Amino acid sequence: MKHITILVPDGPNNLSSIIGSYKILSRANAYWQESGHETMFKIELVGISEEVNYYDGLFSVKPHKHISAIKQTNLVIIPSLNHNYDKAIEGNQVLTDWIVKQYQQGAEIASMCTGAFLLAATGLLDGKSCSTHWVVADNFKTRFPKVNLKTDQLITDENGIYTNGGAYSFLNLLLYLIEKNFDRQTAIYCAKIFQIEMDRHSQSSFIIFKGQKRHSDEMVKAAQLYLENNLNQKIAVEDLSARFAVGRRNFDRRFIKATGNTPIEYLQRAKIESAKRAFETSRKTINEVMYDVGYADAKAFREVFRKITGISPLEYRNRYNRDLLV
Repeated sequence: MKHITILVPDGPNNLSSIIGSYKILSRANAYWQESGHETMFKIELVGISEEVNYYDGLFSVKPHKHISAIKQTNLVIIPSLNHNYDKAIEGNQVLTDWIVKQYQQGAEIASMCTGAFLLAATGLLDGKSCSTHWVVADNFKTRFPKVNLKTDQLITDENGIYTNGGAYSFLNLLLYLIEKNFDRQTAIYCAKIFQIEMDRHSQSSFIIFKGQKRHSDEMVKAAQLYLENNLNQKIAVEDLSARFAVGRRNFDRRFIKATGNTPIEYLQRAKIESAKRAFETSRKTINEVMYDVGYADAKAFREVFRKITGISPLEYRNRYNRDLLV
């Protein structure tokens, strides 16, 4: 029998991903056994404290075992953390050291949502792909520049390390792990029982682009503001760099360093974010919104919209505009 360790970090972290992991994996185990197989996994909650409280003591978790009792496991699940990452990482150093040791012994590691911060603190993600909640992407990039962050991806899978996007998308990671460790039919069964959408691969449609402004380059901030205030205009990068009296190559270099996007990519993302808001809150047609954000070519607008959100403008409008559903 294989072993799954669901970590219970110290601190006021996320409870739902701990409970959800235990419940769904246990159901997969039971279904597998009911289908005539031997039990696949022993699933245990493991931590460094006898009890961890959540939500001002309203709930608590009592791990099955202390981390020192688990000498070897097959799969480690790191749940989502709270947003005080420094405190969470500092207070769980014993767990990070243990995670590294288990990975070196052949265990696979899966992090959920902001659990990626604890995983990245081990150094195991350096040079590898990773996803986490899009809200904390800028913070994560700053803290862990050696990690290849891919916030558009719902799940990453590289060298026995799995990560996933934000919040309740951890449910999709669980289905992915169940299919990989049990079989497709068990994953489908769990998807139906817990009513989780199968085969989601992107969190792009959930991302709210706010513009990367957590930097100190005032020229780039001014350029960002100019782009955001002139979304309906056709802006050439050469003209933009000239407006700020900076050579084109130097302008591009500074813009990419500050925001992580080229000026063209940034403008596209700002345009599409404005289009998304229009689709969510108005009855404007696709073409009307397209013209409002400075596109004249419907094909180009659809291609950029799908590239950034993962779905078409029509699909997005139909999904998020409540008035259209009435």
